[in-house]
Amino acid sequence: MAAQPSLFDGTPRKGELGALASLMRFLWPPGEWTIKARVVVALVFLALAKVATVTIPLYYKEAVDVLSGAGGAVAEAATNPAIVVPVGAILAYGIARVLSLAFAELRDAVFARVAQQAIRQAAISVFTHLHSLSLRFHLERQTGGLSRVIERGTKAIETLLSFTLFNILPTILEILLVAAILWGMFDFWFAAVTLVAVIGYIAFTMLVTEWRLKFRRQMNRTDQEANTKAIDSLINYETVKYFGNEGHETRRYDGAQRQYEEAAVRSRTSLSLLNIGQAVIISVGLTAVMWMAAEGIAAGTMTVGDFVLVNTYLIQLYQPLNFFGFVYREIKQSLVDMETMFTLLDVAREVEDKPDAKPLTIDGARIRFDGVKFGYDPRREILKGLSFEVPKGKTVAIVGPTGAGKSTISRLLYRFYDVTDGAVTIDGQDIRDVTQASLRAAIGIVPQDTVLFNDTVRYNIAYGRPAASDAEIEQAARLAHIHDFITALPDGYDTMVGERGLKLSGGEKQRVAIARSILKDPAIMLFDEATSALDTHTEREIQHNLRDVSANRTTLVIAHRLSTVVDADEIIVLEAGEIVERGSHGDLLARDGAYATLWHRQQQAHRPSRAEAPNRYPPGTAEPA
Repeated sequence: MAAQPSLFDGTPRKGELGALASLMRFLWPPGEWTIKARVVVALVFLALAKVATVTIPLYYKEAVDVLSGAGGAVAEAATNPAIVVPVGAILAYGIARVLSLAFAELRDAVFARVAQQAIRQAAISVFTHLHSLSLRFHLERQTGGLSRVIERGTKAIETLLSFTLFNILPTILEILLVAAILWGMFDFWFAAVTLVAVIGYIAFTMLVTEWRLKFRRQMNRTDQEANTKAIDSLINYETVKYFGNEGHETRRYDGAQRQYEEAAVRSRTSLSLLNIGQAVIISVGLTAVMWMAAEGIAAGTMTVGDFVLVNTYLIQLYQPLNFFGFVYREIKQSLVDMETMFTLLDVAREVEDKPDAKPLTIDGARIRFDGVKFGYDPRREILKGLSFEVPKGKTVAIVGPTGAGKSTISRLLYRFYDVTDGAVTIDGQDIRDVTQASLRAAIGIVPQDTVLFNDTVRYNIAYGRPAASDAEIEQAARLAHIHDFITALPDGYDTMVGERGLKLSGGEKQRVAIARSILKDPAIMLFDEATSALDTHTEREIQHNLRDVSANRTTLVIAHRLSTVVDADEIIVLEAGEIVERGSHGDLLARDGAYATLWHRQQQAHRPSRAEAPNRYPPGTAEPA
């Protein structure tokens, strides 16, 4: 099986540093002084929260020193309790704890707007860029994969900000403050031992976590394989029973589960190794500083409160570090997901407006294809020097066998692709020189497969012009001969059409598409196989609607069924990307060439009974002999 194309074929990956640089544009947006102020205030609160946190053990030490150093404390307590109880230190201890929590919560509250706006703006940037990419990009990629990239990327930003700003950065700041306090209060070695223990803890955690990741990945892979085998087997229950292969299916499932079991055991035992190693490092660090503090007390240079202080500081530091392995994994994964999303922004636009592009000016909407050559793959040309014209207010039909290049013409007119040679012009303006928005605003389309949004009928008709009033929407529906059908529905125009419009029939969806194009009121109408998927009766009704819509408009009809184009001012027969015949319906039949052959073949394939014959063909068209 051929591999699915990557989302980023030909686009270099940004890398983790590149992803972080992209994120900074949204966290520190140019000109957004309110957001920048919030970032600064949040960082101030972050610092204040950690300053309050590192003062807590100091007040605790002071209280311990007072309580342990008060001579005759028990005897004096009855007459003057304030001498024994360090009221100020205890109150300060409580206030410091409250301030530590309060500043942390204020930091989160102030930064919430920054984080959520960054997530929203990043998602909007990627979403907008995806809509600006060519049709080729979207045809070659899986839409579900693109949506998952955005979903995971935006979630990764939130995870990264949460763990980095609210866990890693505060912890690093606290480590530095604690080292500075220990150095200032005691000596260099207390700070050095603390830093060595913390750095050793972090390094050990990172190394072991990286090693453990392969077991976790193996668990995920084997778990997916086991579930796939189980679901596949249960879905094909009857086939399993037909061949009596219950034992075979059990052995396959057991094999996958056994692989998961081995990976899970390795993951759990390696986690135990990680926990033991972390505990050893913590214990060595604690033991060392407590030993030095105990020697200081014995030498008379330190107090019992100092002994409690150094112990409290290390335990306080190790609490957030306990989650470091989990945090490290989440940050690594978030960087990967965020990089994937931001790399999408670097995918080049195949079709882009020129810097000096001007809006399209309509003066009759005359369309001309002049020597147009085009191929989706440079090795296979689809259109080979195609030249024709659709005069203003006239209807030209393009017919031909499958693969002749008919639908390619509509895609080039909409400028989903640029021609490789020649030019497509509207009123003498090369469509490559005008803005894509103005070009597409001038064209209305009724496609073969009308895809509707999973919303109301009203919303889907209004998609032609979202600002239209209800009265304009209903008038468009009347002109498309679908108003009566809609009003007969229990919820009328508020009826939900379902996923891709599946609650409506093919004819009803086509009429919604016609109403949508009527509401858009374009200068050019394009019918791309608009009735090929419909039954004969519905086709005749829709064809009547299309004739009404195209009246007095420049109209290009791309069709496979020749019965839908007999009224066209000119019919162009396309084969292998080249024009082989052109003329009116009657002229082409009289020539008895390629068109006549197609016509007779289709009439024989769909020849009705004699009772149906009078209603089978459009007015003025004789049934072929």
